[in-house]
Amino acid sequence: MELKPNGRYSPRLIHAPTELQAGRILARIGVDPHGIRAMLPKMRSLLIALDDVECRVANILKQEMLASGGDAAVHRESVACTNPSTDVLIMGTPKQIRRLAAKLAVQPFGLSGLSRSLIEILENSECTDYLLRTGHREMTVGKTTAVMGIINVTPDSFSDGGQFPTVDAAVQYGYRMAEEGADFIDVGGESSRPGADPVPADVELARILPVIEALHACVEVPVSVDTTKAEIARHALAAGAEIVNDISAMTYDPAMPAVVAESGAAVVLMHMRGLPKTMQAALSEYRSLPGDIVLYLKERLEAAQTSGIGFDRIIVDPGFGFGKSLGDNLALLNGLAELRMLGRPILAGVSRKSFVRQITGETLSASSEGTAAAIAAAAMNGAAIVRVHNVPAARKVVSMIDALKEART
Repeated sequence: MELKPNGRYSPRLIHAPTELQAGRILARIGVDPHGIRAMLPKMRSLLIALDDVECRVANILKQEMLASGGDAAVHRESVACTNPSTDVLIMGTPKQIRRLAAKLAVQPFGLSGLSRSLIEILENSECTDYLLRTGHREMTVGKTTAVMGIINVTPDSFSDGGQFPTVDAAVQYGYRMAEEGADFIDVGGESSRPGADPVPADVELARILPVIEALHACVEVPVSVDTTKAEIARHALAAGAEIVNDISAMTYDPAMPAVVAESGAAVVLMHMRGLPKTMQAALSEYRSLPGDIVLYLKERLEAAQTSGIGFDRIIVDPGFGFGKSLGDNLALLNGLAELRMLGRPILAGVSRKSFVRQITGETLSASSEGTAAAIAAAAMNGAAIVRVHNVPAARKVVSMIDALKEART
């Protein structure tokens, strides 16, 4: 430690979000390699939240975390069990939380299940690369940020409705996106903007099917179909689509899980409250955001697997702008990394969303700088895939963010 001329030490804050960065700091100091291995787990602290925990269980968690060298925050009246339940915040290093998990494995009150969940969260939070399988290929996503280009073959989509009056125009645009660096192309035939009316299946199919067929023949990247209807998904997959992007997380059409499972396609499960027609009309407060979203997506992940869809075929999407206020969207963007506990790649669709334009004052036709900033924040905070309207601009943004992330490791 350097002693300053005035006789006072000069401490500084160190930012070391990864073990590699922490290890470099210890090595610079000259710590013995054995000491580095011992100290690294102590340099990373995690916060794990539990909602509505029975007070006697909360007291066990508190005592065991203190015994493990960490801590757990509980309601001030939990010790006396004045309240029947409390939220709990577990605070500790990965090593301390693993020690807690080992102790909980032999505890009553269903804590053995919590033990397994804690280990799963630790393992998922450390994952950065994800295997993704479709009916046509397998790939790794997450090492760099993938870009999904949008083609809305609709007259009324919020940003590009009516932009593609012919099949050829849509196909040429998709081909150009692939040339510009899109890793996926997402084709939709029904607008999901706030206030949008549903579209009959035959109309939706007529809009998207020739576009998907043509794109499948001329581009190498996977094509995704943006639909909530099993009939549309079945035809689109037969025409060459590899991913079903379902904003309802397969809840609108009970036949959708079987269609996805039988085809071997990948699926995007998105969080949304309400229907596109009314989702922004009467927004209710979330109990815990993004905690509520994590819980919903975890349930849909489990339902998908029960239906025969492999874990490695699932992408999760928190649903920016779908039943969420300005504050909700900002909280979600800031806390996006919390979704990593699900163990699947995160898709973020922030491009040209109204919450961005509310902040920047940009119009739809000029929503570029705000969208670029939102894409950068999403990529920095854990998104493995960003869904965008402007592929070349997004490619530059994520290239910069990927370079920053690479510099960490």
